[in-house]
Amino acid sequence: MSIVKVEKLQKKYKDMTAVDGLSLSVGEGEIHGILGPNGAGKSTTINCILGLVGYDAGEILFEGDKPLRKWNRNIGYVPQDLAIYPELTPEENISFFCSLYGFSGSELKDRTAKALDFVGLTDVKNKKASEFSGGMKRRLNLACGIVHSPKLVIMDEPTVGIDPQSRNRILENVRALNEGGASVLYTTHYMPEVEEICHRVTIIDHGKVIAAGTKDEIMGLMGSDTELVTEFMPESGDIGLFTQKVSQLDGVHKVTRDGDKCSIRFAKDSVVIDRIIGITLECGLSVSNMTRQDPSLEEIFLSLTGKELRDGKGGK
Repeated sequence: MSIVKVEKLQKKYKDMTAVDGLSLSVGEGEIHGILGPNGAGKSTTINCILGLVGYDAGEILFEGDKPLRKWNRNIGYVPQDLAIYPELTPEENISFFCSLYGFSGSELKDRTAKALDFVGLTDVKNKKASEFSGGMKRRLNLACGIVHSPKLVIMDEPTVGIDPQSRNRILENVRALNEGGASVLYTTHYMPEVEEICHRVTIIDHGKVIAAGTKDEIMGLMGSDTELVTEFMPESGDIGLFTQKVSQLDGVHKVTRDGDKCSIRFAKDSVVIDRIIGITLECGLSVSNMTRQDPSLEEIFLSLTGKELRDGKGGK
């Protein structure tokens, strides 16, 4: 069953179409990644799901047939921009957000304590949030969004601008939430995060779905290609002649050179490796390393959109 289903969503801001007929479905118990460059429409899609902005067309339903107004208490939101009070302590911040869901007394204290422990902030629970590092603030932001034990956690670029150690801690938290029964909708433009934690992925650009499916299914969009990366010993032969001859082989689709390294993309079912080795010898080249590998999600995104993911703070 889908925990949330978006059908043909459309949102315009005056003359600019931010979301253009977008459809996606987050299955119960999965981590679903929305991947796209800054400005692709990720945050606008999230804001529509949350009811923070209206939309011009389409439908958003939860657990099959429930509208947002009957289901919104089941959602936890971890926004891209920090939603914490810097002059309050972590304990005060988390307790406040938990109280908005009607919790009080011993249950409020218990939930606050568990959320602090979950993100590793128990030891600093009485310090002001303004004294925290960027990574600690991000973890507090997460705790405030999940303290009420939501069925669906929506995370909008939760690791922007933090160090690798803090990012890894948040990814561990996401996996733990999922293992505890929560479904997660996770937007990002960091490719390694998608490859590491997401079960399914929706790739969007210019407000439209470019591709969707499991990681293996999206990998399959590159067809039956594989890649041979060959590194040559410096000044051991004629690499220019090598690339010229290899690019003319049947089954070879692309040859790129970077100094003493060549990447050769070819059909998996073609018999070209023996010919590549032969050409290597003909050109007087000595191989220092040769690796065969399938395309990465980064390469697939570039192939599908014609652009690389742009780094930096996420756009709308």
